[in-house]
Amino acid sequence: MEFSSFLTIDDKPIAYGQAVKYLQASGKLGQFIGDILRQYIIEQELQTREDILISSALTEQTIIDFRLKKKLTNPEKFQEWLLSNGTNYDTFHSSVAYSFKVEKLKAIITESKLQEYFIERKIYLDRVVVSRILVESQELAEELQTQIEEGASFEQLAREYSLADDKIVNGMMGPVSRGTMPDRLRAVIDIASPQQLVGPIELEGRYGLFRVEQFLPASLEDTQLKQALQNELFEKWLAEKIQKLTVKLQVN
Repeated sequence: MEFSSFLTIDDKPIAYGQAVKYLQASGKLGQFIGDILRQYIIEQELQTREDILISSALTEQTIIDFRLKKKLTNPEKFQEWLLSNGTNYDTFHSSVAYSFKVEKLKAIITESKLQEYFIERKIYLDRVVVSRILVESQELAEELQTQIEEGASFEQLAREYSLADDKIVNGMMGPVSRGTMPDRLRAVIDIASPQQLVGPIELEGRYGLFRVEQFLPASLEDTQLKQALQNELFEKWLAEKIQKLTVKLQVN
């Protein structure tokens, strides 16, 4: 393959310039360059840091666990899997170790900002499980409120009268982010108790009765949530780094 070739297809060389044109035509050039810049920044950061050391035992154990999970304990089957995925053991081993390094870098980069970021986002991360009945008039909403307070089934009235699609599931909206709630609704929901009926509340020309089922406050003890916030902060950090780069595309 000539140096100027990017790859070959049926022994026909595809030059770098032609590859760039293909990417432009498909609308993928920006993403392609962005991925390169992202990887460049991560590599540069890993090379300059001395606080990112990964135990070889951790890498080996992760590979063992992967092979057990995928039922690839047989060396021949594992080798076939590696070949079918266009890799070899050394490359696979390096990719596993590299993924641990990136995760450790991510933790270091985001550690000092995570708590503050969590507090900023908490109103959107906190969720409330709510059921509702939406009707056209305030009079009907007040009548249904009276019936519920006198012992009528909220679920039955939701199925019978509610205009919302969730009437088919007894008015259950499921977990709703506090930050996405209209201010008027959030104000009363925040001070309500589980199983308490609130309303009627006018929202966009309709009147709603709401029952609080359960509060689901966000916490950094939630591993998945913590990881999601770390990913967001890391991507922000990368974006800031990319903006400061001087990038020139050179194609013959």
